[in-house]
Amino acid sequence: MAETYPIRTIKPDEFTALCQVSAEAFLETLPPELIEYEREVVEFDRTIAAFDGDQIVGTAGAYSFELVVPGGRGPAAGVSLVSVRPTYRRRGILTSLMDRLLADAAGRGEALAILFASEPSIYGRFGYGLATLHQSLLFKRGEGKPSAGTATAEREAPRLRAAVPLAAKAELATVFDAVLPYQPGMVARNDCWWNHLLADPTAIKPPGMSALHCVIAEDDQGPRGYALYRTKASWGDDHLASGTVIVRELFSADPAATAALWTDLLTRDLAGEVTARMRSMDDPVVAMLANLRQARPSPSDGLWLRLIDLPAALRMRRYAAAADVVLEVADPVLPANSGRWRLLTAGPDADGTATCARTDDRADLRLPVHALGACYLGRSSLGQLAAAGQVAELTPGALGRLAAAMSWDRAPHSPMMF
Repeated sequence: MAETYPIRTIKPDEFTALCQVSAEAFLETLPPELIEYEREVVEFDRTIAAFDGDQIVGTAGAYSFELVVPGGRGPAAGVSLVSVRPTYRRRGILTSLMDRLLADAAGRGEALAILFASEPSIYGRFGYGLATLHQSLLFKRGEGKPSAGTATAEREAPRLRAAVPLAAKAELATVFDAVLPYQPGMVARNDCWWNHLLADPTAIKPPGMSALHCVIAEDDQGPRGYALYRTKASWGDDHLASGTVIVRELFSADPAATAALWTDLLTRDLAGEVTARMRSMDDPVVAMLANLRQARPSPSDGLWLRLIDLPAALRMRRYAAAADVVLEVADPVLPANSGRWRLLTAGPDADGTATCARTDDRADLRLPVHALGACYLGRSSLGQLAAAGQVAELTPGALGRLAAAMSWDRAPHSPMMF
């Protein structure tokens, strides 16, 4: 049983051994340079391992994040480094590690836990719901001519300037912080995470790819947008250029800057294609195209979210409409979340606060905690979850009222893997 494998936080000199277990579980090889790169952001007081004697057999960790939620932000545990040595599977080690992380996060006052899943089928049983989607975009040579339209034409097109990514950190942070409050699913970045993101060790470069490049959109008032990208030269047998531009990150504070950055990237000489991964499902570039098929959108699962302290989590976000519903929630992992909760939300014209308290009133909706996680950031349709048998409407009309309240005008998006 898992009790025979004690769990504790690791010491800094055990980090290499922990990474090697994780690499084995993920069928990877981690060079020393990459291990040191990850060491820059690891929080050793939140990084744990399960042991068989002196041998690490399971790993997990968390980062202390500030997560943007609809209308606000709050602390969240960013779960990562989760693995079990292949020869120790099916012994309850993963469950014990996850229980330990959730208990630690609760003790720190974090109402939410978030993660990216290597295998999506794993985390539903731990109470996580799929809270965001993202999409990959692929443009071929000569395709895609973004236009910002005329409704917001009061801002002139910005100037574009190439910059060294790390040297431009302050300018990039200015743009990022301007976008951050309006994008549920994003996490705030401190100086340590910015340094980590903009560092460019050889170990993280795909074969044949350039160093990380940066282009900034600006005017006399300062930066309005930026893109981080890599390039790869290639020539076909017909001697025609077929290079690649890979967009790692693109943020902008206004439509004109968005159009200018995309136009620059999509019209690079000698580039046969431009790819961009982990883009929002409502990325404005798709709406800026005359032919959206030229973006070749391909969706995938993104951030998974779990409510640790259910009433605190539901009070932390804001709501798009007023609603008064009683939820009957099942949470076998964290029983304190189970039971009936009355959620009373205020509309956007009020102060935005919500109340959530236990009640003995008859339930309007019955659902598992992972379904709440799936719709918490505003992505998932409660109607879709109900049609899939994950939400039961016990009072006619309650489903629509809660769905309207939990919706948001921006699709949630989490663009940084951790």
